[in-house]
Amino acid sequence: MRYRKLRVQDLIREEISSIIQLDVKDPGIGFVTILEVKMSEDLKIAKVYCSVYGNEETKQATIEALKRSKNYIRFLLGKRIKLRYTPEIVFVLDTTYDAAAKIEAILNKEIHAKED
Repeated sequence: MRYRKLRVQDLIREEISSIIQLDVKDPGIGFVTILEVKMSEDLKIAKVYCSVYGNEETKQATIEALKRSKNYIRFLLGKRIKLRYTPEIVFVLDTTYDAAAKIEAILNKEIHAKED
């Protein structure tokens, strides 16, 4: 079951990325990268972690646009992937990379301050 769950997660990540790039025409969706999909144990809920390029306002607008489009994305996903149940999609803004970049900037600032 564990191996199947991992395969389904990867397949859903790829398909949702493709759907957002090619099929969703919402102008509120900015530059989105689907980083990871985590499925519930029964494969009925898919948490989709995404990163959005831009400022905080752009990120929130994009997440709201994705939430508006989630039923259409789920419909297309169900047509492309043959599963017993098409999972419910929950979009989550992943800020891990932003936090890492902020920490790196602080460290670089400290290193350059010590060199001077």
